[in-house]
Amino acid sequence: MASSHRSSPVPRPGGGGRDGIYRKERDSSSPRSRPPVRSLPDVCPKEPTGEGRGLCDGPSVVAEHDRWTVYSSKVNLPAALNDPRLAKRESDFFTKTWGLDFAETEVMPSFYLPNISREDFGPYLQEMAQRERIHERCKMICPNKDDVDAVSSITSNHEKSRAELEQVPKIFMKPNFALEDPATFNTVLPWSHFNSAGGKSSRDVASSKLLQEKLSHYLDVVEVSIARQISLRSEAFFHAMSSQHELQDQLQETQRAVAILRGRTAAMDRVMCQGPLRALRTALARNNCVKLHNKLKLMAAVHQTQPTVQLLLSTSEFVGALELIATTKEVLQQELQGIHSFRHLGSQLCELEKLIDKMMVEDFSMYARSDLNRSLKDEPQVLEKERLESLVFGLLRQRKLDFLDIYSDEMILAAKAIVTQSVAECVLHIEEIDTEVVTKLADQMRIMTFPQWFEVLKNVFESFLFFLQRIKATLSVIRNVVLEVLDSNQKNRLLEESGSAVSGQEASQTSLVLQGEAELAYLTHEGLFISDALNEQGRAEGAGSDVASGSTETFTSRDQNFMCGENMMPTELEMNRVINNTQELLHTASDVSHDRCVKVLTARAKDGSLERLSSAEFVCLSQAVEGFARDTEELCGRHSVSLRGALQSQANRFVHRFHEERKTKLSLLLDNERWKQAEVPAEFQDLVNSIADGRITLPERKTPGPDDRKPTEFLLINGQKYAVVGTVLLLIRIFLEYCQCVNDIPSIATDMLTRLSDLLKHFNSRSCQLVLGAGALQVVGLKTITTKNLALASRCLQLVVHYIPIIRSHFETKLQPKQFSVLRHFDHITKDYNDHIAEISAKLVAIMDSLFEKVLSKYEVKAPMPSACFRNVCKQMTKMHEAISELLPEEQTQMLFLRINASFKLHLKRQLSRLGVINDGGPQHGLVVVDVAFYTGNVQALKSLERLDLNMAEIWEQKR
Repeated sequence: MASSHRSSPVPRPGGGGRDGIYRKERDSSSPRSRPPVRSLPDVCPKEPTGEGRGLCDGPSVVAEHDRWTVYSSKVNLPAALNDPRLAKRESDFFTKTWGLDFAETEVMPSFYLPNISREDFGPYLQEMAQRERIHERCKMICPNKDDVDAVSSITSNHEKSRAELEQVPKIFMKPNFALEDPATFNTVLPWSHFNSAGGKSSRDVASSKLLQEKLSHYLDVVEVSIARQISLRSEAFFHAMSSQHELQDQLQETQRAVAILRGRTAAMDRVMCQGPLRALRTALARNNCVKLHNKLKLMAAVHQTQPTVQLLLSTSEFVGALELIATTKEVLQQELQGIHSFRHLGSQLCELEKLIDKMMVEDFSMYARSDLNRSLKDEPQVLEKERLESLVFGLLRQRKLDFLDIYSDEMILAAKAIVTQSVAECVLHIEEIDTEVVTKLADQMRIMTFPQWFEVLKNVFESFLFFLQRIKATLSVIRNVVLEVLDSNQKNRLLEESGSAVSGQEASQTSLVLQGEAELAYLTHEGLFISDALNEQGRAEGAGSDVASGSTETFTSRDQNFMCGENMMPTELEMNRVINNTQELLHTASDVSHDRCVKVLTARAKDGSLERLSSAEFVCLSQAVEGFARDTEELCGRHSVSLRGALQSQANRFVHRFHEERKTKLSLLLDNERWKQAEVPAEFQDLVNSIADGRITLPERKTPGPDDRKPTEFLLINGQKYAVVGTVLLLIRIFLEYCQCVNDIPSIATDMLTRLSDLLKHFNSRSCQLVLGAGALQVVGLKTITTKNLALASRCLQLVVHYIPIIRSHFETKLQPKQFSVLRHFDHITKDYNDHIAEISAKLVAIMDSLFEKVLSKYEVKAPMPSACFRNVCKQMTKMHEAISELLPEEQTQMLFLRINASFKLHLKRQLSRLGVINDGGPQHGLVVVDVAFYTGNVQALKSLERLDLNMAEIWEQKR
C-alpha cells in the first residue's frame, strides 16, 4: 500500500515538544536514513460502548492515549477485508474511519467565497455542448473494446461464481446458522455415516477426509466469491487509503493549532480569570451575608407579629390585624420557608385569623343590633361610621359576604319591636285599657276607638319611615365601602397591566411606589414591622449584584400582588353581587315594614271594625296608607304590595258594605216613592251646577241659615227643566258618593264601577217594576198608575241617562288603560234605560190607543156636530197634554202626540170604513169633516202643538 504522501505523526503520551504536538518514536537501532514507520489506518474501529471516552481506541490526533499498533486490533486484516457488511456501511471516508456513529453536520459557508450558481457555468456549457454531442455519438457508434471485453469477462465470471455458490448447501447461507443447534450440527456433520461401535476403520477415515475436503471446498468457494467482490471495490479502497494520508496531514496541523490554543487559554485563565473570580466570590459572600442579616431582621419582625396583632385587636383594628397576618403568612411561605423555629407560626396565624373572623361577625352583629334598636329620633342616622367601614372592609377582606344576612335578621327583629313600642306608648295614655287584663297587642288595638287606633297607625308609619331612612344610610355606607374596594381592585389591575409594558427600571420604580402605599396600610407601632424589614431587604438587595437584584424583583412583584389582593379580596363578580344584595336588603326592609303595618291593619280588622267605618274615616285611612306607601317607594325604590293589598282587601269589604247600604237605602226610597213631582232644594240645584262645571265631588255641607233659597219645581240642567221625584235627587247624591270614593281611593275604581253599575241597574229595574209593572199599587197603595206617573218616571230616567256619560268619563280617568273594558257596563246601562224610556212612551201611546178604540167604536155620523165622541176624545187629549206637557220636553211631547194622532187616525179610518163613509162629498162626509176639523182645532190649540201637522186626509176611503 505504497503512497506518495508522508505518514502523519501519531500522538503518544509523554512525547513531543512544548507545542503539544506528539510525534512517533523512532527505532534507536535504525539509521537516520531509515524512513519512518507508517501506521495502518483503523479500518475496523471499535464501536462505542459507553465506557471510558465513548470513542474507539483507534488512532486519534486529539485524544491522549498510548500509540496504536497492529497488535491492538481485535481482528486480523483479512477478516476486516472479508467483512461482507463493510461495503454496506461505508458510505464515505469518515464512516470508513470512525464508524457508523459519525454524524455529518452542516458546514457554514465561507464569507470570503462568492456563491456559485448554475448560471456561472453557462458560457462553459455552451462552449462544450457541441463537443459533448459529438463524443456521445461516437461512443454509440464505436464502443470501447476494453469495455466490451471487461463486460464480457465480468459476466462470465459472475455466472461461474454463481454456479459454484449454488453447489454450497443452503443451510450455510441461512441467517440463523448456528452449530450449537443439534439439528444443524447433525446436518453439517452426519455422524451416522461413521461407525459408532468404537475404533476407526478405513471406511470411517475415508469418510471423514471426504467430509473435510467437501467443507474446505465450500470455504474456498465462498472466500473466492468474497475476494472477487472485494477486488471489484479495490479501487475505492485504495483511494480511501490515499485520502487518509492527506487527512492525517491536515489533522497534524489542527493538533498543533489546538495545542497553541490550549496554552494560551491556560495563560488567560491564570492571568485574567482567577483574580476576578476571587473578587466575585468575595462580593457574592458579602451579598450572602447581607441577605442573612436581612433575613434575621425579617425573622425578628415576624416574631413580633402575634403581640402586634393582639394590640391591634384590643383597639378593634381588624383590618390592620388581618393585613399583618396575611403579610406574615406570605413572608413565611416565600421569604422564610423552611425556618424550623417558625414551623408552628403558620398554623397559629390561621387559628388567629379564624378567631378574628368570629370576632368581626360578632362585632358586626352587635353593631347592627345597637344601630337598629336605638331611638329613632334626635340621633344621627349612621352610628359610628368609621367602625362600620372598618368592619365591612374586614369582612370583605375575609370573604365573609353573608354579613348582610345578619343585618337582615336584626332588621326583622327591630321592625317587630317598633310596632310593639308604638302600641305600648299609646296604651299608656289610654285609661280605658288595662294592660294587666288585656295583654295581647291585637286585643289592645281592637279596644281602641278609631281615632286612637289611627293615631297609633300614623305613629307606626312615621317610625318605619325613620327606620327605613336609617337603614338606607347604613346600607349606603356599606355600598360605598364595596365600591371603593372594587374601584381600588380595578385600578391595581390596570396598573399591573401597564406596569408589564414598561421597562425594567420603570417597573422597579412603580413597584417601590406600590410598596410605599402598602406601608400606609399597616399600622404604626414601636419596633420593626414586616413592611420595614421588607423595605430594608429590598434596598439592600437592590444595591447588590445582578443575582441579588433578580431576587429583589421577585419580592417586589410578590408585594405588588399582595396589595392587589388577588388571593384575598373577593372577585369583581362577588363585589357586584354584594352591591346588588345591599339594594335587595333595602327592598326587603321596605317589604318588612309593610308586612308589620299589615299586622297592625289586620289586627284591627279582625272583628270587622274597619268595614263599619264611615266614608270619611275610611278615606283618611286610605290616604294615610297611600301616603306611607308612596314615601317608602320614593325612599327605597320598591313598590311593596302587601300593605296596598291588605288595604285593597279592606276596601273591597268597605265597598261591599258601602254598596249594600246605598242599595238598601235606594230600595227603601223606591218602595216608598209615590211617583209625584218633588220640589228641588237649592242644595241639589247647586250640586248639579257643580257637576256641570266639571266638579264630580260632593260639596261640603252648609249649615242652614235664614237666607237660604226656597225650593224650585224643576231641576235646571243646561237650560232644560227636569221634573223629578225625590228618589232621583237622592240617587244623584248617591252616585256622587261613589265618585267621591273613587277620588279618595283610586285602587277601588274597578270594584266601585261594578257596584255603581249594579246600583243603576237596580234603579232601572225596580222603577220599571213599580211604574210600568204597576208594582206601586201594592207597595205604596196607589189607586192607579196615571200618565203623569209614567211621564215623571220617563223624565227621571232621562236625567239618569244624562249623567251616565259624565260618570263614565270620570271613572275612565281613574282606570288603567288595560281596565277600560269594564266601561262597557255603562253602554249596557244606557241601552237599558233608553229601552225603558221607549217602553214608557209606548205605554202612553197604548193608553190613548185603547181609549180611541173604546170611544170610536161607538162613533156614529149624525147631528149634532161636533159629535159627543169627538168631544170626549178631545177632552182626553187635553188631559193627556196637561199631564205630560209640564213634565216632558217640547220635542218629546210633539213626537208623542204625533204617535197618538197616528193611532187616532187608524182607529177613525177603521170606524169610517165600518160605517161605509167615503170621500164622496155627501152629507156623511160633511159631518165627518166637521168632527175632524173640531179635533184638529182642539189639538193644535194645545200648548207646543200649534205647528203640529196632523194630516187627517189619510182617514178617507177613496171614492168608488
